[in-house]
Amino acid sequence: MLICLLTFLIIYNEVYQHLACYVPKIYCLGPNLNPQNEDLLAPLLLQSPLEWYLCGEEPSVGLAKLEQNNQPSQLCGHVFKVGEPTYSCRYSALKTSGSVRKFSHCYNLKTNPCVPCFVWQDPLANMTEEMIARTFNVFSIILKYAVDMLTWDKEDELPEGLEPPVRGDTYYCMLFNDEVHTYEQVIYTLQKAVNCTQKEAVSFATTVDRDGRKSVRFGDFQFCEQAKSVIVRNTSRQTKPLRVQVMHSSVVAHQCFALKALTWLGQIIRYSDALRRILCQVGLQRGPEGENSSLVDTLMLCDSKMWKGARNVYHQLFMSSLLMDSKYKKLFAIQFAKNYERLQSDYVKDDHDREFSITDLSVQMFTVPSLARMLITEENLMTTIIRTFVDHLRHRDLQGRFQFERYTAQQAFKFRRVQSLIGDLKYVLISRPTEWTDQLREKYLEGFDAFLELLKCMQGMDPVVRQVGQHIEMEPEWEAAFTLQMKLTHIISMMQEWCASDERVLIEAYKKCLSALTHCHSGFTDGEQPITLSMCGHSVETIRYCVSQEKVSIHLPVSRLLAGLHALLSTTEVAYRFPVQLPLSELSPPMLIEHPLRCLVLCAQVHAGMWRRNGFSLVNQIYYYHNVKCRVEMFDKDLIMLQAGASMMDPNHFLMIMLSRFELYHIFSSADCRKRYSRENAHKDVVQQNNTLTEEMLHLVIMIVGERYTAGVGQVESSDETRREIVHQLCIRPMAHSELVKALPENENKETGMERVIDSVALFKKPGVTGRGLYKLRPDCAKMFNLYFHHYSRADQSKAEEAQRRIKRQNGEDSVLPPPVLPRFCPLFASLVNILQCDVLLGILGAVLQWAMEPSGGHWSESMLQRVLHLIGMGLVEEQQHLIGSADDNDTNFNFTLKISRPGEAPANTPSILALLETLQNAPHLEVHKDMIRWILKVKLIQISLQSHLIESTVRDKDKAERKRKAEMARLRREKIMAQMSEMQRHFINENKELFQQSLEELDPSTSSTLDSCDSALVCVGPRRWRAGGSERRQMVTCILCQEEQEIRTDGKAMVLAAFVQRSTVMSKNRKRPPHNPDKYDPLFMHPDLSFGTHTGSCGHIMHSHCWQRYFEAVQAKEQRRQQRLRVHTSYDVENGEFLCPLCECLSNTVIPLLPLTKTKQLYHSSEQPDLSQWLSITSQQMKALLSAHRKAADAEGVDAMDGVNDCPPPDGFKLDYTPKNPYSSTIKEMLTTFGTATYKVGLKVHPNEQDPRVPIMCWGSCAYTIQCIERLLVDEEKPLFGSLPCRQDDCLSSLTRFGSACWTVSSHTTVQNHFIRLLAALVPDPRVENTPCILDIDMFHLLVSLVLSHPAILCLDSSGLSADAAQLHFLHLVTVAHIVQILLTSVPEEMQMEQEGGGAEREEEENVCMLYNTLRTHLGSGLHEVSSGWHLWHCVKAGILPYLRAAALFFHYLNGAPAPPELHSLSCSSTLKRSLQPMLKCLPFFTISRFRFPRESNHLIELPGDYSALINQASSFTCPKSGGDKSRAPTLCLVCGAMLCSQSYCCQTELEGEDVGACTAHTFACGAGVGIFLRVRESQVLFLAGKTKGCFYAPPYLDDYGETDQGLRRGNPLHLCQERYRKVQKLWRQHSITEEIGHAQEANQTLVGIDWQHL
Repeated sequence: MLICLLTFLIIYNEVYQHLACYVPKIYCLGPNLNPQNEDLLAPLLLQSPLEWYLCGEEPSVGLAKLEQNNQPSQLCGHVFKVGEPTYSCRYSALKTSGSVRKFSHCYNLKTNPCVPCFVWQDPLANMTEEMIARTFNVFSIILKYAVDMLTWDKEDELPEGLEPPVRGDTYYCMLFNDEVHTYEQVIYTLQKAVNCTQKEAVSFATTVDRDGRKSVRFGDFQFCEQAKSVIVRNTSRQTKPLRVQVMHSSVVAHQCFALKALTWLGQIIRYSDALRRILCQVGLQRGPEGENSSLVDTLMLCDSKMWKGARNVYHQLFMSSLLMDSKYKKLFAIQFAKNYERLQSDYVKDDHDREFSITDLSVQMFTVPSLARMLITEENLMTTIIRTFVDHLRHRDLQGRFQFERYTAQQAFKFRRVQSLIGDLKYVLISRPTEWTDQLREKYLEGFDAFLELLKCMQGMDPVVRQVGQHIEMEPEWEAAFTLQMKLTHIISMMQEWCASDERVLIEAYKKCLSALTHCHSGFTDGEQPITLSMCGHSVETIRYCVSQEKVSIHLPVSRLLAGLHALLSTTEVAYRFPVQLPLSELSPPMLIEHPLRCLVLCAQVHAGMWRRNGFSLVNQIYYYHNVKCRVEMFDKDLIMLQAGASMMDPNHFLMIMLSRFELYHIFSSADCRKRYSRENAHKDVVQQNNTLTEEMLHLVIMIVGERYTAGVGQVESSDETRREIVHQLCIRPMAHSELVKALPENENKETGMERVIDSVALFKKPGVTGRGLYKLRPDCAKMFNLYFHHYSRADQSKAEEAQRRIKRQNGEDSVLPPPVLPRFCPLFASLVNILQCDVLLGILGAVLQWAMEPSGGHWSESMLQRVLHLIGMGLVEEQQHLIGSADDNDTNFNFTLKISRPGEAPANTPSILALLETLQNAPHLEVHKDMIRWILKVKLIQISLQSHLIESTVRDKDKAERKRKAEMARLRREKIMAQMSEMQRHFINENKELFQQSLEELDPSTSSTLDSCDSALVCVGPRRWRAGGSERRQMVTCILCQEEQEIRTDGKAMVLAAFVQRSTVMSKNRKRPPHNPDKYDPLFMHPDLSFGTHTGSCGHIMHSHCWQRYFEAVQAKEQRRQQRLRVHTSYDVENGEFLCPLCECLSNTVIPLLPLTKTKQLYHSSEQPDLSQWLSITSQQMKALLSAHRKAADAEGVDAMDGVNDCPPPDGFKLDYTPKNPYSSTIKEMLTTFGTATYKVGLKVHPNEQDPRVPIMCWGSCAYTIQCIERLLVDEEKPLFGSLPCRQDDCLSSLTRFGSACWTVSSHTTVQNHFIRLLAALVPDPRVENTPCILDIDMFHLLVSLVLSHPAILCLDSSGLSADAAQLHFLHLVTVAHIVQILLTSVPEEMQMEQEGGGAEREEEENVCMLYNTLRTHLGSGLHEVSSGWHLWHCVKAGILPYLRAAALFFHYLNGAPAPPELHSLSCSSTLKRSLQPMLKCLPFFTISRFRFPRESNHLIELPGDYSALINQASSFTCPKSGGDKSRAPTLCLVCGAMLCSQSYCCQTELEGEDVGACTAHTFACGAGVGIFLRVRESQVLFLAGKTKGCFYAPPYLDDYGETDQGLRRGNPLHLCQERYRKVQKLWRQHSITEEIGHAQEANQTLVGIDWQHL
C-alpha cells in the first residue's frame, strides 16, 4: 500500500512538472488562438505520454484490446446540443433517445441524453491489476488537475507544482458571458473598449455567447486593465456590469488544457466500461476533508462560478461516466440530493440558463423510478425540494401568505428561476409507486406535510376588495400568483394520484389536509358575525359575510386539495370501507363550502359588473380561474367542494346560505316575493346586477346537481369525462384536433386522453388545399348536450345553443334543448338530487315563474327564466330515471312531479309551479320559451303515466305505424311522378329527333361548315390578320376612385392600371450567373438561360392618371406627416414609389397606361406587299441609310465616326429627316414615361432616368418575360392557352403589350432605331454592326418582341406603303427559323439512337428538317453529328418550338386584338419551313454545342421529403459555415435552390448595399432577385422575404395526421408532406405573388411590420 502511494506521488510530481513545462508553450502564445497548432502539439506532447503509461504499450494497440474485450453498455451516452432533435416518449414524458439517434416519432428540441435501464455486471474483471493501478493513477492526477484549474479563482497565480520555469508578462482581458446584456450592448461596448471593428465585435460577442468567455485583448497588465475598466464602466449604468477578468496567460493556458483533459477522459472511457468505472471511483472518492470533498462534489458546488464552456465539458463527462454506470449513478444521485439545497441556491443566484447548470442533470436521476423512491426514503428528497422552494419565496404578508405585490425586478427574476424546483418535484412524482413500504409512506407523508405548508402560504393570497366610488389607481400584481398556481397544477394532481394508490396514505393525507384547512379558517374571521336565515319554513345559522364588501381571494389550494381527496374517498371506496378511520363526522359542511362559495360569488359579481372599478387584473384572474390551464385544480375543485358540502347538509340550509352569499336572500325570503317585489324605485344598475346574480346563482345550482362526470362524484370513468368534454366542444362547431387538445386539460404527461375516445363521438373530415381537418360530432351524441355545461363561457354557450337549435330545425325536430340524462351519483354524493325538490329551490323557481307572468319591466330576464325551466326539466328527468330504476332500488322518495303540482299553503295560496307553467305557455311575450314549457308539460304527463302504469307503449307503436304508413305513401307518390316525367322526356325527344340532330351538328366544330371562313377571319399576324371594327375597338372603363366612366382614346385622359414591377429569377436556368453591373449592362439581348428578368403584374383595377397622382401624393404626404419616432417599416415603401391599390390594397409600384388598339390600313391582296427576300433587301437598304445618317450626326457632334463608312442614299419613300407626330395626349405620354422609367429603375436596380437608352429595352424585355412566365404557368397547370387567364392577368398582358408598342413614341427615335438595327443584325448579319451575339446566346422570343415593338420607329419614316403587319409576319418567320436552328444545334446526339419512321403525314416535314440540318453541317463542319433519319430532329423541333409559338400567339393576340380560335391550345409547328436562310447560316461563328436544350423545362421548387423527420435530421447535421463547426440554431432551407442557411444569427451576417443582413436576406438577392421562399426547419414554418424590409410567415406544406400544420413544432405530432399545399406555394412563386402575399399579410397583421426581416 505504501509503495502504491509513493508511486502515485512520484507520478503525480512528474506529470505536474511536465504540464508546467509544456502547457504554456502550446497554449495561449498570442492574441489569437491557434487551434490547428494546439490540436497538433497537445496530443503529441501531453496526451500521448499519458496513453502510453495507461496502456503499457503502443496506445493504439492497447486501446484496441480494451475495446475488443469490452461489453458495451445499452446506453449510448450521447449528449444532445441545443436544437438537436430527440425522441420524445409519449408514455413516460421523458426525453429519451437510446441508440436511436434519428427522428422517428415526435418533434421536441431538448438537450437531454438517454436514460434506459441497465444490466448489472463487473467490467473490471477483464483488466489486470497493474493496468487498473495505472489507470487509477492517471485518472486521479488528470481529474484533480482539471478540477483544480477549472475551479481556480486566482487570476495571476497557479496551483502549487504548476508554476512555469519562465514566467512571462503577458495577460488576457477575458470577457465572460451573462444572460443580462444583449448582443447589441456587448458589441457597442467592445468597439469602444478595444477599438475593434463591428465585425470583430460581432465575432467576439458570438464566441462569448457560445463558449462562455473570450479574450478581447492581449498584452501587458496595464493594457488589459484599461480595456477592463472601459467595459465595466460602460455596462454598469443600468444593470450589473459585464464580468471581465485580467488573467495571466499561463493561467488561461492551463485552463484551456484542463478542458482538453476532461474531453480526453471522456474519449478514453468509451473504449471500456472498466475505464469508466475507475473514473467514477476516482471522481466520487471522498477526500481528506470529509463531507463534500470528492472531485465530483467540488465541481458541482463550484458550478455557478465556472464559465459556460467549462460547464458543458464537465457535464458531458458526468453523463458519459457517472450516469452510464448504474452503481455510481446511484451514488452520484445521493450526493446530488445531499447538496440539492445548495446547488439550487447557487443556480437561483446565477444568471445562466438552466441548461448550463448542474441542476439540469436532475432529470437524469429523478425520472428513474427506483432512484426516485430511494432518494425519497433515504434522503427525504421530496421534503427537501419543497422546503427549498418555500425558503426562496420569503416575501410574506402578516398572515404568512406569499406576497408578490411589491416584487422588485431582482425578486421577480429569482421567482422565475426558482420555479425549476417544481419541475424537479414533478420528475420525482411522475411515476406512482405500485408497492408501498412503511418507510416510503412515512417519507411521503412528511413531504405531504411540507407541501401543505406551501399550499397554506398560498391559501388566501392576493385578496381583493371591491372598489367603490373611484377606479383603482394602479393595477395590482396578479400574474406571479397564477404562474405559481399553473406550475403546481400537475403537482397537486400527482399528489392526489399518489394518495389514491394506497388507502392508508389517503386516509392520513385527508386528515392532514382537513387539519390544515381548519388552521387556515381560524385566520379568516374578519366581518364574520353569526346570523339566522329563515325561509319556506326552514332556518339555519350561519355568518354574515358580503363578498362585495369584504376581502376575498381566488387562491384556495388547501380547500381544493381536500375536495380532490374527498372525491378519491368515494372513488377508492375508502369512505365506505373505513368510515371509522375518517373524520367525516367531525366535518363542518358550512366551513367546507364557505371559501369556494365566496370565490364563485366573486365570479358572479364580476360578471354582473359590480367590480368593474377594480380594473383588468381581476378580470384576468377570473378568466384564468375558468381557463383550461387552471380550472382542474381551481374551478372544478371548488364545484366538487360545494357538492361535498351540500351532500352533507340539509339542501334547504345549503340554498339559504347560497342566497345569503349571493346577496339575494332579501329578495327571495320576503313573504310576497312571488309578487313583483317593489324594485321600481331601485336603481337600474342594481336591478340589472340582481338579475345577473340570480342567473348565476341558478346556474350554480344546475352545476352542483348536474355535474356528475367526475370520478367519485358520479358513477363514471375518466374516459367518460373526456368524452363529454369533447362532445360539448363539438356542439359549438366542428373543430380541428389542435383546437380540441387546447380545450381539454392535460395531465402531467401532456396527454388529454382524447385519442382513446374521439372516434366514438366524432367523425373526421380531411382538409382540402386550405383549412384544417375537422372533427364533427356524431348525430347520436347530440343527446348528451347540456346547455349549461360548466366549462362553457357565455360566448361558447350562446354559440352552442344556436348551433344545436339550427341542427334540430334542419332535421325537422323541435328546437327545444332539454336537459340530458345524467349518470347516477356515487353514494357519498347521492343526497345532492334532493336539492331539486327542496322547498327553498321550489320557492325560488315559483317566484321567478310568477315574475315572468307579466312582460319584463327589467325585474326578471329571459336567461333567468331559461335556467328555471332547465332546473324543472332536470327534476323531471331525474324523477324519470328514479322511476325506471325503482325496480332495482327501493329508494323512491324522489317525487318531483308531486312537489311542482302542489300549490302554496294558506294564507298566500300561491299557484303551483305546474299551474304557472300552463299559464305561461300561452303568454305572447314568452314565444322563445314555449317549446321548453311544452316539453316540460309533456314530460310531466309521461311521469304521471309511468306512475299510474298506463299502457303507453301501444299508443307509441300506433303512432309509429301511422308515420311509417304515411312515409310509404309519400315514397310511392314521388316514384310515380318521376316515372311520368321520364316518359314525357323520352316522348318529346322522339318527336323532335331532327331538331336535336341539327342542334348537335351546330355545336360540333368538326362538322361546322363555317370553319374555314372562321379560321381565315381569326388570323392574328400578317397582312390578312383580323381587324377590330369601330365598335369592337371602343373600350369603356370606370375609374375606381372617382367612379367616372370613360372611353380609352389616344387623345383622351389617361387611364392607368395599378401594377407591380419586380425583378425575377422564376424562369432562370442559371442562378449562379453573377449579377450585372447596372451602370454598364446592356440588356438588349436576353440570354436563353433567362437568369434575370423583369416581371410586371397587376391587380386589374383602373384609375384616371390624375386621380392616381392625387392619391399617391396623399399617401406621400401621410408618410411625411408621420412623426420620426413612430416611423417604422410599412408594408409599402413610399420612397421607392410603392403604394397600395385603393380598392384591393394590393402592393403596387407603378401604373400602366391603357391604350386603344392600333389602327392599321387593311390590304386585301397580299401581292401588294413584298415577299421575305424583297422585304429583307428593302430593310437592309433602310438600315444602311439609317446607319450612315446616324454616323453623320455623331460626327457633327464631335464623335469620331468609323472609318470606311460611305454615305448610302435612302430608298424611295424613306424619309430620314421625318419626325412623326406623337398621337397620344399629354397625360398618356406622361404615363408612358412613368411606367417606362419604373420598369427601367426596378429591372436594372438603378436611379430613374427617363433619357437612358435602355428604358425601351427594359419595357420590351418585361413584356416578353411576363408573357413567357404566364405561358409556362398555363402549361404547368394544364390549362388552355386562351380563355383560362383571370381578368387581372388578361388586362395586364393587354395593357403591357400595347404599352410596348407605344413606348417608342416617348423615347429618342434615334435610340430606338439603333436598337432595331442591332436586333435585326442578330438575324441578318450586318458587318457595320459590332458586338452581335451568337445565335445560341439569344432568347428568340425576347428578340421577336423587341423587333416587333421597335419596328414602328423605322416604319414611321417609310411612306412607300410597306405594311407593319407584313413586317410582323416576316419577323415571326425569321425568328421562328432562327429558333429552329437553335433547337437543331442544341439537340443531343445520344438521343438519336431512338430512330423510328414517322407517318406519311409528317414525311415532308422530316425531310425538310434533314435538309436544313445538313445545310447547317455544311457551314459548321464537324461541330454537328451526321444523322440518317429526320424523325428525331423533327421530334426535337416540334417539342422545342412549342413554348415559343404559344408565347408568340399570346403576344400577337394581345398586340393586335385578334380573337383566338378554340384549337390554338393544341398549337403545333407549321409544315412549311422557310428556306431563305443562306445569309444567316454563312455568317454563323464556329462554336461548340451548348448544353442548353429546348424546350426549357419549367422550374420547380425543390423536392421535399415526405416525412418531416428527414428534414429535421438534415438540419441537425448542418453546421454554421462561419462558427467553426457549431450546429446552426436556426437552419433554414431555400425552397428555390435547396441551399441550407444559418439564419437569424450574427455569425452569418453579411454586408449588402452598405447594411448588415442575415443569411436568408443575402441569399434572396443572389438566388431570387430579392424574393425568397424558405422553410425554417425547426419551426416548421415557411418564410417569405421580399427585399430587406418585407416578409411574412406562411403555413408550411407539412400536415399531421389530423390535417393541421404545426408551426413551432409545439404539438410534436409526426408531419407529412401535403403535395397540394406545396403546389399552392409553388403556384404563388410562379405567379410572382410572393410580394403581394407579404403585403396582404402585413396589412392584416401589423406586428409583422415591426420584425427586422433583414436579420433573418
